[in-house]
Amino acid sequence: MKAVCLHDKGTIEQFLRRNTWLHLYELGDLDDFFWQYTTWYAFKDAEEIQELVLLYTGLELPTLLGITEGLATMRDLLQSLMPLLPRRFYAHFSGDLASVFAHDYRIESHGLHYKMALMDTSRLEKVDSSGVVPLTVADVDDLQTLYRISYPENWFDPRMLETGHYYGIRRDAKLVSVAGVHVYSPQYKIGVLGNVTTHPDYRGQRLGSAVCAKLCKVLLETVDHVGLNVRADNASAIACYKRLGFEIIGEYDEALFELK
Repeated sequence: MKAVCLHDKGTIEQFLRRNTWLHLYELGDLDDFFWQYTTWYAFKDAEEIQELVLLYTGLELPTLLGITEGLATMRDLLQSLMPLLPRRFYAHFSGDLASVFAHDYRIESHGLHYKMALMDTSRLEKVDSSGVVPLTVADVDDLQTLYRISYPENWFDPRMLETGHYYGIRRDAKLVSVAGVHVYSPQYKIGVLGNVTTHPDYRGQRLGSAVCAKLCKVLLETVDHVGLNVRADNASAIACYKRLGFEIIGEYDEALFELK
């Protein structure tokens, strides 16, 4: 097998669709809105893709996605790509794949995460989201203020407000809860929730459930698959998502890598 850089969306999509739920992020990144920030590497055998990784550079910190059901082949691919990778990057890896980089990189683990998929959409209708309002680019300052207070380690990209898929709740004009998307593609029928948070002073009121339910209902008007990633130790968030109809469909580790 040989490592190659892929440029054909159709070829990449065909491989990823073998397990759509596992690869929502990657499928969404095929959209023109994200495509310019993507680099795709694959192992091919007789012109057939055996394994695939994505390097996304749309954020300040590049992110490498190595989610797989076949660890051995992915391990070999990552090993072959090491000379091409940034000195510092974040990664989502299945299993123990982070160990591939242990000799050359300092690794800061960010823990086990679950992938969750929206399977029972009927539960969304049981949540009162009447107080939820859409957010626009005009709300960016309020959003960043909320994230600094309640979610300082966020992955918020202001450009995502252009998708029209950020929703919030205000109390006395103050933004106190928000749910948005990390990835959205009407073309590939993918929506991935992200940057969900509620101000510490307003937690316990199920405001997060309301904003997420509203967002999911709107997303389902244009997409077929809605998912999210969540830390495995975030019990309250997982319980919230399960109430909304999400189920755990996979797990992976997140980590920060910096060349020694």
